[in-house]
Amino acid sequence: MKTYDFLVLGGGSAGFNAARAAADLGLRTAIVDGARDLGGLCILRGCMPSKTLIYMAEVLHLARKGKTFGLKIPSARADMKAIHARKKKIIADFAGYRVDALTAGKFELIRAHARFLDPHTVALSNGKKISARHILIGTGSKVSVPPVPGLADTPFWTSDDVLDLDFIPKSVIVLGGGIVACELSQFLHRVGARVTLVQRSPNILRDHSEDASEVVQRAFVEEGIEVFAGTKIEQVSGDARGVSVTFIHDGRKITRRAAHLFNALGREPNTASLDLAAAGVRAGPNGQIIINRWQQTSVPHIYAAGDCSGPAEIVHIAIAQGVLAANHAACVPKLKPVDYSLLLNVVFTDPALATIGRLERDLDEAGVKYLCASYPFNDHGKSILMDANHGYVKILAEPKRGRILGAEIVGPDAGELIHCFSGPLAMRATVFDLLRAPWYHPTLAEIITYPLEELAGRIAGRK
Repeated sequence: MKTYDFLVLGGGSAGFNAARAAADLGLRTAIVDGARDLGGLCILRGCMPSKTLIYMAEVLHLARKGKTFGLKIPSARADMKAIHARKKKIIADFAGYRVDALTAGKFELIRAHARFLDPHTVALSNGKKISARHILIGTGSKVSVPPVPGLADTPFWTSDDVLDLDFIPKSVIVLGGGIVACELSQFLHRVGARVTLVQRSPNILRDHSEDASEVVQRAFVEEGIEVFAGTKIEQVSGDARGVSVTFIHDGRKITRRAAHLFNALGREPNTASLDLAAAGVRAGPNGQIIINRWQQTSVPHIYAAGDCSGPAEIVHIAIAQGVLAANHAACVPKLKPVDYSLLLNVVFTDPALATIGRLERDLDEAGVKYLCASYPFNDHGKSILMDANHGYVKILAEPKRGRILGAEIVGPDAGELIHCFSGPLAMRATVFDLLRAPWYHPTLAEIITYPLEELAGRIAGRK
C-alpha cells in the first residue's frame, strides 16, 4: 500500500493549489480525482463557461440597444450553436492548461474515486488502498434538490445543462434567486428565452443587501424577466408539453408553465460518498465540513478547503484555503489564517453587484459603529453616456479615523470597480488616503470619489 505525506481528494481549485504548494514544500503528494473530465467546477461547469456565455449575451444586448446610441443595427440575434462552439473551445483551452499542470509530474495524479476506511487510509474505486500522514478534502459541491413538492419527480435542468445548451429554449421557469439563478436567468432571457424566476426568499440575491437586490430585480423586470420573490412553492410538475410551477405570491395562488424547468435552488457539499464517519470527520447541519482557522477538521491531520467546507464558495478563497492547509501540514512557521474581513464577492448580472469587506449587516450585528455614504450611477457622467444608470457606490468607514471597512457597488463594471478597494482594505487605508490618489475624468472609477468626499467631510467635521 502506497503512503504519502499529503493526499488531496479532489483536483479543483482548492485541491490542485494545495497539492502544488505541498509538492513545492517537499511533501510526497498525490491527488485523487475520479471525475470524467479534469479541471474542477470553476473551469468546466462554473465560473469560466458561465462568464463566457454571459459576456456574449451582453454583446448581443448592447447590439439590440443600438438605437439608444444612434446606431442603425437592423437585427441582432443569438446563434446558439456558434455560441456553444466558442464556449467549448475556450473552456477546452482552460481545461487543457489545468490537465497539463496536473500531469506535469510535480505530484502523483490518481484517476479514481476515494472513500475513507480510517483516518489515514482511503479505498480507491480501482480496488487499491493508499494512506497518508495528512489528507485534504477538496471535493467541492454539487447541485442540491431541496424538498420542494414534485421537484424530484419532474425533469429539470441544472446549471450544467444550461451552460451546455446549443439551442434557444422557448421558455424557462427558474427556481431560485441566488447568484447562479440570477446570472443564468439573464443570460437565457437575452439569448431569446421567455424567463420566469421564482424565488422563495423575500428578495433575490438574499445574501446581499436589500438595496442591492432591489436594484438588480428592478433591472430584470425592466428588461422583461418575470420575477416573483417571497413565494411559497406548492407544486412542481411536468408532462410531455413541459413543466408547471404553482406557488403563493402576495396571497394569491399563481401557476406558470414553460417548456423547461431550471433548478437553481443551491448547491451542497459533495462529500456523501467519502464516508467521513469512518475517518471521524464532523460536518455541520448544512453538510459543510467543520474546520478551524487552519483548515483542520475534527481530525487534526485531515484538512478541508473550498466549497465542501465554506464559508464562501469563491475560487480565490478556495485557493487560499488549500495553500494554507498545505503549509500548515508542512509546519511552515508564522502562518496567518485566511482573512475573511477582506471577503470579495461579485455577481455578474447587469447591473453587476460587488462587495468587499464588512457590510452594514455585518457591522450592525457586531455592534460596530460606522459611517456610510453612497452615490448613484444615474448622476455620474460616464455611466450616463453609457446608458448604464442602475445602481450606486456605497462605502462604509470607521467614524473617527475614516478607515475603510467595506464597500458595495451595484452598477456597470462593478466587478472591476470593486478592486479599487482591495489594496486599500488590505493596507487598512482611510478615506483620506484614497482621496490623495488621482482619479481620471471621465471614468466610471471616478464615482468612488463622491462618497469618499462625503465621508471625509463628515469625519473632519467631527474633529
